[in-house]
This record gives sequence, C-alpha cells and structure tokens, in this order.
Amino acid sequence: MPEIPVSSLDPRVQKQIENSQIALQRGNLDYVLDVTAQVLKAAPGCLPVRRLQRVAQLRQLGGKNKLFAKAFGSVTQAGFLFGGKKDPAKSLENAEKMLASDPTSVHALKLLAEAAQGLDMPETVAFAWEAIHELNPTDREALLNYGEACLLAKRPKDALRAADEILKLKPQDGDALSLMRKAAIAQTTDKGNWEEKGSFRDKLKDEAQSIMLEQASKIVTSEEMTRKLIDEALVRLQAQPDNLNHYRSVADGYKKLNKLEDALAYVAKARALPSGAGDTSLAQQERDLKTAILDKRIKDLESQAALSPGNAELAAALTKAKQDFASVQLADAKDYVERYPNDYAARYTLANLYFEAGDYQNAIANYQQAQKNPKVRVAAITGMGKALKARKMFDLAVAQFQTAKGELQVMDDLKKDVIYELASCYEGMGKKTEAITEYKIIYSEDIGFRDVADKINAFYSN
Repeated sequence: MPEIPVSSLDPRVQKQIENSQIALQRGNLDYVLDVTAQVLKAAPGCLPVRRLQRVAQLRQLGGKNKLFAKAFGSVTQAGFLFGGKKDPAKSLENAEKMLASDPTSVHALKLLAEAAQGLDMPETVAFAWEAIHELNPTDREALLNYGEACLLAKRPKDALRAADEILKLKPQDGDALSLMRKAAIAQTTDKGNWEEKGSFRDKLKDEAQSIMLEQASKIVTSEEMTRKLIDEALVRLQAQPDNLNHYRSVADGYKKLNKLEDALAYVAKARALPSGAGDTSLAQQERDLKTAILDKRIKDLESQAALSPGNAELAAALTKAKQDFASVQLADAKDYVERYPNDYAARYTLANLYFEAGDYQNAIANYQQAQKNPKVRVAAITGMGKALKARKMFDLAVAQFQTAKGELQVMDDLKKDVIYELASCYEGMGKKTEAITEYKIIYSEDIGFRDVADKINAFYSN
C-alpha cells in the first residue's frame, strides 16, 4: 500500500483537510477527527492526515477525564489484541480504533507500527515509533525501533539522531552504535545517488517540485485570517474559560503575529488553571516564549546601542537583558537535568552555563558528570580545568589539561587551546620553564595563535 502526499488526493478532499486544519486552530476537534477518519479509511497511507488526526486526538484527551479515557481504552482494546500479522489491514483498523479511544496507548501504537510494516508503509512505521518515544522519552527499545524505521523510510539523518539519543542514555550501546554506522552509510549512499542521478538542472527542478508539493499540503494563513482566528478563539474562551485548547489557540495566533508578550500572557493564564498547572507542554511553551522575548529584546537593544555607542542607559539595559537571558537558559537547563539526570551531554551544557554565570563550583560538579559521555568527554575535561583555573586551583587544573592534552591526537585549535591553558596554569604557579615549554609546542605549529609569539619573543629577549 503506497504512502501518498496530500497533494495527490482529490481536490475536494484536499479542501476538507484544509478546513480541518482551520478547525483544529479553532478547537473544533470533533470535525477534525471525523474528516481525518474518513480520509484515512480511503487513503490510510496519507501520513500528513494521520499526523493531523493524532494532534486532535491528544488535544481532545487533554480536555477529557484522562483516567476515564484510559479505562475505556483498556476495555475497548480487548477485542483487538489478536489482529495478528496475517491481516495487516485488519490490524491497522484495530489500531486506529484503539487510538481513537486512547491515543496514549503504547500497545495500539505498536500494533499500528506492525500493521504499517505489513502494508509496506515505512513512514507510518516511523511515525508510530516516534509517537511511542514521545510518550516514553527514555524507552531504549522505542528509540531503537524508531531509528531502524527511519532507515527503512530513507531518513538516515533522523536515524542518526535516534542513535545519538540512545548513546546519551547508554554510552557504548552496541545496537545504537550499529544503527549509527548503518545510518552514516545510508546517508553517504543517498548523497551519492543524488549526485549521480540526472543533470544538475533536473535535480534542481525535482527538488523545487518536492518543496512545492510539501508546501501545498500546508495552510499559509494571512495576517487577517490569523486575527480572525484569534477573535473566534477569544469568543470561545469566554464561553468555556476552563478549556485549555482555547488558550492555546489564542497564544498560537499571537505567536504567528510575532506578538510574543500577548502569547505569553495567555499561556500564563492557561497555566494558572488547575488543569494547566501540570501541563508540561504549556510549561515548555512558556519557557520558549520567555526565551524568544528576551532574545528579541537583546537584538533590539544591540541595534539601538550600535546607533548610540555612548549611551550608558542603553548599555546598562543590554547588560541586564543578557543577564536575564542567561538566567532563563540556566533555569531551563537545571530543570531538564533534574528530569533527565543521566543525560550527560545536557550536564555539559548546564556546566557551561554555570561557568558563564561565574558559579565555578556547580560548573565543576557538572563537568565531572559530563565526562561520562564520550562525545563531550574531552570538552568537559577542558571546561573543568578552566573552572578550576578560575578558582586559582592551578595544580588541579594542570591535571585536567594534561589529561585532555593526552587524549587529543590532532593539533587543532582545541588542542592548542588546551595547551595554552596548561601553560597559563604553570605561569600562575610560577613555573616559567614548564610554561614556556608548552607555549613552544604551540609556537612550532601556529605562530599566530593568541599571544604565543609575544610570549616566546619576551622569553628569548630576557
């Protein structure tokens, strides 16, 4: 069974899907679910419609009693547990019924993946495993199956990302390393095929057509339409002040208009409700909006400061905005690490933020943990050395820089930086002979690196 884009459907069906996307923004979830169910019955391989259906299902579940929905789902699943591999079309139908009752059912999503595999729909297989991964971010099996599905769907970049996430959870995981190798080979092969196929002009034409078809399956709403959708959502919000979907619709509309403060205000109102207090997606949306607002403010202040270089008030405001931005980033990173303490790459990011904030003690603690991830190990060792150096613990910093120096095989900028920091620590300890020995190593490779030439010249002058 082929997987097809929206653009290949009947024009009348395409119009229904466009209306469904508008209905989703307006919170009319029953209409969306009705249309998508009809379309998927006739064209089960149309993945954009299946994605649209899932968004509506999850939003509808958020507005219901979730315990009741799950209980109802467990009852309705009983008759569907034995779809089997012999009849994938029937299994697909059963999976869809189960997901209509409980879109968070992992069993139903696995059945969907199995059915899609039997129907030769690799993109749908990947979609199902991706949905399972979103429900259980630390589930290694789901991540591995998602990566393998991406390979079959000719999406090696996504497969590489899946392998990388597994390695963050479990460094040196054999299956993940195997997936990474296969994905790397597939990526190289795909690139080679693209380069060999057809003329350059034909390839550009094919790529442009692909982009055009992808854009055809989306709705590009004008500013006027967006304002109209916001007004309609505000009317619905007055009638149903406890419905989180209406707050989301208003916030999404303001975000599209780049009115970030207004969007943030409605997200904050939604989070103030009992039903929104524990909503993780709203919490993330609030953090993202705060970050975007601060980033925009920094850019605006930088532009103003460039036009008025002597304005002390603007300079102070810019400094304050950058500090606020750093505080938000640090808070987000701390929150993430508290939820996923074994994500050692995230700990490296958190350590860098602590270092930039001048909190060297917490930076050192997180650099130590980050060294467990082989991908950031050397960078974490180097960062720890710099944090120790900032605290004037030169002997401890020297040990870190010597370790990093020994693990770096190529004399690139990173290794030069490590050797420079090592030499600087020796200077701080009063060991000028050891310091100049290290500076000479850099000088022999790159005379223009930092102020190495000045240091060498000063040494020989004396």
